Amino acid sequence: MGAGFQATDRFLAEIERGKLRPGYVLAGDETFLYERCRRALIAAVVPEGMRDFCLSESDLAETSIYEILDRAQTPSLMSPVQLIFIRGLKALYGRGAKKEEFAAIDAYFRSPNPQAVVVFVADHLHIPSDVRRMEMDDKTRYERIRETLGEWCGVVELARPDEADAVRWMLAEVKRHGARIEEAAARELADALGADMMLIASELEKLLLYVSAYPGASTPGIVPSITLGDVETMVLGAKQRSLYELTEAISQRDKARALALLDGLLNASDGGEDSAIGHLYMLARTYRQMLVILEKNVRDSRAIWQALWQGFRMPPFAADDLIRQARRYTSRRDLTRALRLIARADLELRSSPPDKKLVLERLVMDLASDPRKAPAPEAQMQL
Repeated sequence: MGAGFQATDRFLAEIERGKLRPGYVLAGDETFLYERCRRALIAAVVPEGMRDFCLSESDLAETSIYEILDRAQTPSLMSPVQLIFIRGLKALYGRGAKKEEFAAIDAYFRSPNPQAVVVFVADHLHIPSDVRRMEMDDKTRYERIRETLGEWCGVVELARPDEADAVRWMLAEVKRHGARIEEAAARELADALGADMMLIASELEKLLLYVSAYPGASTPGIVPSITLGDVETMVLGAKQRSLYELTEAISQRDKARALALLDGLLNASDGGEDSAIGHLYMLARTYRQMLVILEKNVRDSRAIWQALWQGFRMPPFAADDLIRQARRYTSRRDLTRALRLIARADLELRSSPPDKKLVLERLVMDLASDPRKAPAPEAQMQL
């Protein structure tokens, strides 16, 4: 397993041995690994039925570190242990030296309450699967945390898993549920969802339910198996990935590849040619996203989340690809031309043409053509 899984596995092993430290730092914004650590801590520390008395969460943006540490140091009359999660850690490393705050933390951990576990959540950090590629600002913040809180607390690095980690986790998780998954299917799922472990875990749960409902799946001796076809059928991200491959070929003016990808997209769709309007909608949405990216001069995947509003964003795996595709268009005019071509095709499809596939093929050919050599969409509509 990669760095993120290795760090959390060591942490979980430490919990199982019952050798808990008085404090921990969960460093990184990888939600899946954070939830894994959080659940294990709660299960180990909080007695059954006493969660309301033992578990507390505070945010340093709202509550001072002095108040939180005073709570940790004071034995509770209602519970034998306390598990305290502290968020908003960024506030502790903001402007100013914060000498008094760090002095209070130092004083607490010199003589901690043995019935309390304090967990600092540093989710303002992004730790990539290859730590060497960490942004300089994140690296500086991370080193500062290790130099201060790391002196007293165990630091658990929640690095983003890579696709190989995601595949290994899926193989093990499906086996744990008494099923199987083809390695090609696991790779497709990881690739389609950009190794986003929260999405992968959610989609894998759906796939397990799907294959367990197969006729004969409950027969003794039959092991339900998730195939590549199941992933392509059930997981939206896998379908979207094919669409982005299509727009990639179009932006490169590669007509032959674009037509082949369109054919594969239609063949993989449940409705075949009848799904044409759905594909057209997704194409229009993708070109509108590219138009915003070009207009706002977005150059990296971090800036894209500010440029595109909630509900109009692409899956994480597609961000870099879409930025690259948008930058192949030299002007806003080229993208608005593409949107007019899509609008014309939409009008054709809604007029019940004899061959919907032919409409889409002509659209792809027009989109992949050099706009300087092609007639305007309005002129084509008049012909």
